[in-house]
Amino acid sequence: MADKRDYYEVLGITKTATADEIKKAYRQMAKKYHPDANPGDKEAEAKFKEAAEAYGILSDPEKKKLYDQYGHAAFEAGGAGAGGYNYQNMNMNDIFSNFGDIFEDLFGGGFGGFGGFSGGSRRRNYNGPQQGPSVRARIRISFEEAVFGCSKALEIGYKEECTTCHGSGAKAGTSPETCTKCNGSGQVTVTRQSLFGMMRSVEACPDCHGTGQIIKEKCPDCKGVGYKQTKKKIDVKIPAGIDSGQSIRISDMGEPGVKGGQRGDLLVEIVVAGSSEFERDGVNLYSQMDITFPEAALGGQIKVHTIDGNVLFPIKAGTQTGTTIRLKNKGVPYLRDSKKRGDQYTILNIVVPRSMNGKQKKALEAFNEAMYRK
Repeated sequence: MADKRDYYEVLGITKTATADEIKKAYRQMAKKYHPDANPGDKEAEAKFKEAAEAYGILSDPEKKKLYDQYGHAAFEAGGAGAGGYNYQNMNMNDIFSNFGDIFEDLFGGGFGGFGGFSGGSRRRNYNGPQQGPSVRARIRISFEEAVFGCSKALEIGYKEECTTCHGSGAKAGTSPETCTKCNGSGQVTVTRQSLFGMMRSVEACPDCHGTGQIIKEKCPDCKGVGYKQTKKKIDVKIPAGIDSGQSIRISDMGEPGVKGGQRGDLLVEIVVAGSSEFERDGVNLYSQMDITFPEAALGGQIKVHTIDGNVLFPIKAGTQTGTTIRLKNKGVPYLRDSKKRGDQYTILNIVVPRSMNGKQKKALEAFNEAMYRK
């Protein structure tokens, strides 16, 4: 074990490295010394194996604990004791098999690799009915409409089923035929040469575009697409309490499905205008209000403006500027329970007069004399 380098040194990390840092370091080493990137380079292959061994130990919490305590001696039984790794005796198939998840992340899914290794391919199911894509739209509403809810008319582009071919896209008296390129599956396997070897992926058939069918004689009304583009007006009910950036999903108002699949959805994003008086934070509202010095000094009822209109609120005598008052249930309704509402928090600011007439000045001087000069 004396000729082995420290595993932390191999990956270029410290003993305090997190699991994510260990994985990141190994990914960088694997990419740098991958045999396909260094064909015929025995030194690169050895470093690749060495990094794999280090990662095999340090990525396993139990093995890492043993290594931190006993070093390489913890795994010296038979050259790979306690489930350790001996990179000198490893072949590339072993490495790809043991760390397939890393290489899928690193090289983007299924791939054909070194030494005859072939990873799995990520497949999309093109067979059978498929739901159509969603369509997006946007509605702008006022601050008050967001608080109380509203209904808005929206015009969207909508693909109506062609009444001539009833959505098949084929000319009357004909029907779509099975695609010979994909044999009706709607998908083909594509193999490409890359820096890291042969990579395989499953894609939509380029001839039938994933439908599995070819239309040789197209419907003259819809040109073979199976639908006609129209304009459709709908009423969108916007719930009380919605916030800017949130969306409303309307089922079956999106793109048509494939092979009899369900229509996609319409996703309506809500954009809420700002308010000159209120700031919103979730379900709570915040505002500021000016009061006079006598109101602050004497206390009593003050008229506070809320989203519902003016309400009377009692303040204590001697209220100071900057005091925040809370008006319960005067905020925004909860989106999932409109019977519940947040609160309104209003900061009180005492206004100092910028100018006074002679009578007012004398009154204030008398107040100052009575209040502060004894």
